[in-house]
Amino acid sequence: MLGNGVVGVLAETVNKWERRAPLTPSHCAKLLHSGRDKTGVARIIVQPSTKRIHHDAMYEDVGCEISDDLSECGLVVGIKQPKLEMILPDRAYAFFSHTHKAQKENMPLLDKILAERVSLYDYELIVGDHGKRLLAFGKYAGRAGLIDFLHGLGQRYLSLGYSTPFLSLAASYMYPSLAASKAAVISVGEEIATLGLPSGICPLVFVFTGSGNVSHGAQEIFKLLPHTFVDPSKLPELFAQANDVSSHTKASKRVFQVYGCVVTCQDMVEHIDSSKPFDKADYYAHPEHYKPIFHEKIAPYTTVIVNCMYWEQRFPRLLSTEQFQDLKRRGCPLIGVADITCDIGGSIEFVNQTTSIDSPFFRYDPLRNSYHNDMEGDGVICSSVDILPTEFAKEASQHFGDILSQFIGCLASTTDINKLPAPLKRACIVHRGALTPLFEYIPRMRKSDSEDVPENLANSHYGKKKFNILVSLSGHLFDKFLINEALDIIEAAGGSFHLVKCQVGQSTDATSYSELEVGADSRTTLDQIIDSLTSLANPDESYGVVNKEANKISLKLGKVQESEIKMNGTKSTASVLIIGAGRVCRPAVEFLSSIGSVSSRELYKAFPDTDFEEQDVVQVIVASLYLKDAEEIIDGIPNATAIQLDVSDDESLCKSISQANVVVSLLPPSCHIIIANACIKLKKPLVTASYVDASMSALDEKAKSADITILGEMGLDPGIDHMMAMKMINHARVQKGRIRSFTSYCGGLPSPAAANNPLAYKFSWSPAGAIRAGRNPATYKSQGEIVHVDGDKLYDSAFKFRIPDLPAFALECLPNRDSLVYGKLYGIENEASTIFRGTLRYEAQIEMRMLSKPLGCILGHSHIIRQKWNLRRIGSFEPIRGFGEIMGTLARIGLFSTESIPILKRGKSSTFNELLCELLKLSGEKLDGSLSGEKEISERIISLGHCKEQHTAVKAAKTIIFLGLHERTEIPVSCQSAFDVTCFRMEERLAYSSSEQDMVLLHHEVEVEFPDGRLESHTGTVLEFGRTNNGKSTTAMALTVGIPVAIGALLLLQNKIKTRGVLRPTDPEVYVPALDILQVYGIKIMEKVN
Repeated sequence: MLGNGVVGVLAETVNKWERRAPLTPSHCAKLLHSGRDKTGVARIIVQPSTKRIHHDAMYEDVGCEISDDLSECGLVVGIKQPKLEMILPDRAYAFFSHTHKAQKENMPLLDKILAERVSLYDYELIVGDHGKRLLAFGKYAGRAGLIDFLHGLGQRYLSLGYSTPFLSLAASYMYPSLAASKAAVISVGEEIATLGLPSGICPLVFVFTGSGNVSHGAQEIFKLLPHTFVDPSKLPELFAQANDVSSHTKASKRVFQVYGCVVTCQDMVEHIDSSKPFDKADYYAHPEHYKPIFHEKIAPYTTVIVNCMYWEQRFPRLLSTEQFQDLKRRGCPLIGVADITCDIGGSIEFVNQTTSIDSPFFRYDPLRNSYHNDMEGDGVICSSVDILPTEFAKEASQHFGDILSQFIGCLASTTDINKLPAPLKRACIVHRGALTPLFEYIPRMRKSDSEDVPENLANSHYGKKKFNILVSLSGHLFDKFLINEALDIIEAAGGSFHLVKCQVGQSTDATSYSELEVGADSRTTLDQIIDSLTSLANPDESYGVVNKEANKISLKLGKVQESEIKMNGTKSTASVLIIGAGRVCRPAVEFLSSIGSVSSRELYKAFPDTDFEEQDVVQVIVASLYLKDAEEIIDGIPNATAIQLDVSDDESLCKSISQANVVVSLLPPSCHIIIANACIKLKKPLVTASYVDASMSALDEKAKSADITILGEMGLDPGIDHMMAMKMINHARVQKGRIRSFTSYCGGLPSPAAANNPLAYKFSWSPAGAIRAGRNPATYKSQGEIVHVDGDKLYDSAFKFRIPDLPAFALECLPNRDSLVYGKLYGIENEASTIFRGTLRYEAQIEMRMLSKPLGCILGHSHIIRQKWNLRRIGSFEPIRGFGEIMGTLARIGLFSTESIPILKRGKSSTFNELLCELLKLSGEKLDGSLSGEKEISERIISLGHCKEQHTAVKAAKTIIFLGLHERTEIPVSCQSAFDVTCFRMEERLAYSSSEQDMVLLHHEVEVEFPDGRLESHTGTVLEFGRTNNGKSTTAMALTVGIPVAIGALLLLQNKIKTRGVLRPTDPEVYVPALDILQVYGIKIMEKVN
């Protein structure tokens, strides 16, 4: 039967929740339809299953046979091990056997396989060229485990009297996809960032143990929340600060983030002899010389333990039952344990039972030493589910099958193990009933009563690196598990390894010997690996001499070999990594990928002294969490490639960054710090279009030490606004002018033809951010007076605005956040009496009336407008405010409220009409879209005091009707607040059609006073419309953000920016060439002096 090309797919029988499949219908279709001569697969027989994530008919539709009988199959594949009676003789099986570790509970399975002359392939041992396992679910366990715990955390806090955003989160398996579950966590994070957490449960500290895929997966979910990671040594300080603040305002204070802390073994134990420092090699060799300190140093400040680490009985426990009981008597804040490793009675002693997906928690009361299956009462909640990855059965199966299907043909059609590819050959534990040479240590381990063996024994297919060295390890590598530590060191540093030779000791006195070829992309990384391996070995022994102490290893190092890396072609190639495939990405890719082409020659005129030769090529790599998004961005663009990248996966992130000359981050601002730290580590310059916040500014010295530039705020606003401002200000100063006033206005708007709705506004992305921005407070300076505008009054503070050189645009302006910081940034805070930044919108539904006063005397803003317009006046019309009026009225009605509303509770079906009636206190009444409906709505708005003027109420009513907020259609269940509903409707009704264009308008005015008393008004204006080229439309916003950020990358590639550290484009070395290139590219800046 072996090698007959017939594949059987097992029905999973171990656990009712096991819904994963080793091959999906799409994988089977590809294997069958490509022909046996190509795939090695003749037939696929699938055992029927009514719970598998893909039902039987889907397999049947692609040509699979459905049958319980797998006797015709030469290869049988599954996820978990089958029942012993299902194992047929003389076949090949592939599944997670958990036998190569010689665990006692799985030895009956191994004995059965040996007795039936079976060939066994273990997925855990199939590895790629990078030396890492290809078929693993660890990250899915971490992801599902933390989501499930956050779901329970919300319930637990509710039982303790606290309502938290976690309460809206469901268990992982309740979401249709991993992406949907992440979106739900992000929504929880947004609520925390906006509304905060009760101070009574804060600081909320999640402590993560372990550094493998499980921990990375859990941290990936955690990082979707607003968070700060804290060094273990800083935990007492964090709690001291929290207690100090909460003692004054405990009842009302909210906390807008959670805290994470990653602990290693040196945070868990210390040497019994206090005079001796912690030594990792000594700890692994002699754990009996160390005592636990986690319960003293970490646990007293921990809210949740996320346990992802491997533990053996020879090591001290992370937290014993007795230690925890003592901690709770002293008021320890620990509320729960997410034991994702499901290590029963292990590192956390009181976690003494597994839980299930449908009942994932138990409660342990330490003071009564009792266990309960509820969320009420004293103690901590604990989760310890041992089958977490199946909660994301669809994604996990697809991920698994994508890899496994590449090997199925070889496994199904080969009878000679020596003809298999190296990864499969190494993954074969048993061939035709006999242990293969690499696993002959298993009987020895069974005899020595060992409980575990290294996961990576003989497991790495080596990918050739630039720097390589032969490392010889000897000692009790396998029976004392020290080989794991050595391989972990290599992988954690980003290196790879190839097993050259392996000899396993055959008695308790014998040592084992392994030769590894270790590689790294840089000599620094390789030196780091060598240093870490050296510290693991006995420092008192000479290299090459076998250490006589049983729990030590010795190390012998060969010579470092450097491989020559050749470039393809004759042109030198620079590489730019762009992380993020959003709307602004494509213009940046087009710009950078065109460098070196005929179309880019005009750009070089801006660089008469450039060192960057015209024939050079820039290779652009676009990275996105979803590969499809990146592929869509680069479609049709030469010199561009797409890759999948999860920035929360540090190893993948560092690998991608290491291959680039410059990195551009177009991700949300919260992600920049992760990328910046990786760039500093790898000494790669970084460009972003986002604001340089405090966390990014704090990296200034580290960036300087790494000799790199981190260039932030290189977009439109911020970005082009900085560059225009500094050019105008410095030009005035060269002429000895003094800045009297600086005013700046910017807006992303529809083109006039597209401003065809009551708000005269449209969204090219989610409206949520724009609405929130309209609720931010503002501060500015006007003729020496500091003016503050509360967030809830921002819309009411809008005033009309005109640009004399663009008289067709009827605009209004809202103050934009804190303008004073720009005075400091531009160096004019002590000389300019007016500093103002505003956001532009059209005047919606303009009405006109005659007047005879200057523009500066209207709407309570004469202190700005009079000074701004003292050199000119605008005729005899006063437009009534529109956008601000309407948005302010909608806000007062409650349409922007994020508070939950009873009629929108999950599971209850409500209509838009019912919600509007609720907000307008018209319970039970019906509004239709007719003129009478508009009249009824406007009259109700006035009667409730939401606005005083009839024309404002009418405009608000028209907007409500345009958005369909009066309709009797059902509200999606995903909407849990009026804010959600409004955003949903705005995204539907205020979106651009395929034929419509957006517009960007940026306008600066700088009033300058010269020593001779002369006054000048310097203006600079950018007016840019969306473009359509070769059938592809690009928004003006994408152009004016994407092109500047690409220019920043180009300047760094050419080493035009000499300053190191964290910068903004306010220095001449940045803004002078950048503005020149913008002009060449076609983004014109209209400058004028009055």
